[in-house]
Amino acid sequence: MQRRNFCLALAGGTLGSAAFAQGTSAANVQKLQLPAQVKLMVGYSAAGPVDLAARMVAPYLSRELGVPVLIENRPGANATIAGDAVAKATPDSSVLWFAASPTLTISPHLMKMSFEPARDVTPLSGILSYYNVLVVNKDLPFRTVAELVEFARANPGKVTYGSAGIGGSNHLAGELLADRTHTKMLHVPYKGNSPAMTDLMGGQLTMMFDVIGNARSNIAAEKVRALAVTSPRRSPVLPGVPTMDEAGVKDCDVGGWFAVYGPPKMPPALAAGFTQAIGNALKEPELRARMEAAGYEVWAGTPAEMELRAGRERAIWGTVTKGIKVE
Repeated sequence: MQRRNFCLALAGGTLGSAAFAQGTSAANVQKLQLPAQVKLMVGYSAAGPVDLAARMVAPYLSRELGVPVLIENRPGANATIAGDAVAKATPDSSVLWFAASPTLTISPHLMKMSFEPARDVTPLSGILSYYNVLVVNKDLPFRTVAELVEFARANPGKVTYGSAGIGGSNHLAGELLADRTHTKMLHVPYKGNSPAMTDLMGGQLTMMFDVIGNARSNIAAEKVRALAVTSPRRSPVLPGVPTMDEAGVKDCDVGGWFAVYGPPKMPPALAAGFTQAIGNALKEPELRARMEAAGYEVWAGTPAEMELRAGRERAIWGTVTKGIKVE
């Protein structure tokens, strides 16, 4: 596998109840012709990082819109099933996609998709940026990345790692680790991070890369062992965990972001109303504090910023995936 210089700088609840939905909305949001509820489509299993983030945001967005915001999980095909549902919705639909960036920036290079992310959905607002942490089964002897790599070199194909699905950022993080360390590791895709983490804790996997905010509680409870984070700097919520660079693996910064998209050709006034409502929700100090405490960076990207970021990263991943064999 050909080596490449790769450094990707990607940093930057529950269902809404009727009572919470009765808060004061912005004037133009109140004028939106909304149905009885808004639905957020999530392309991953419940209890995974994307699902948990969506449920964290939903009550605050519900308050801004004045109607309940419900979560619907449609896992599978690297979240393209959920994206396809929104891409095929009517322009004035209140069915929105709570998306993770890999589906928009990596999947187009690795799989045949039923819709074109750059064309068939309407960008509304960014939500947050994130990075991953490399964790291993707690009963394994590996205490450092170097020890894990040494074992992988001596035992080609014996190190297994789970991911949220083919083409996800944690899948490619594993591919990049194998590439950078000249090792062979076996990828095991799941329909979300949560089932992969369950198998990792159960001993069916050697390791996985998981979103820092999602893995932190399992690390604190010593259910898994953290070896390194994929951010350029140490995470404020995992200060004792080295970066991949500090652990001896160069050019392996991998992260991503979550954002909300609407159906294609959404009326400008409706799109602008959703954008403002999401932006207002993300200004709430309590929500921001919860996100930051979970290891996320709030990113209320505008539609133009979303298109720019997605386009730039899509081009980067297009180069990266050319040298990676996806099985």
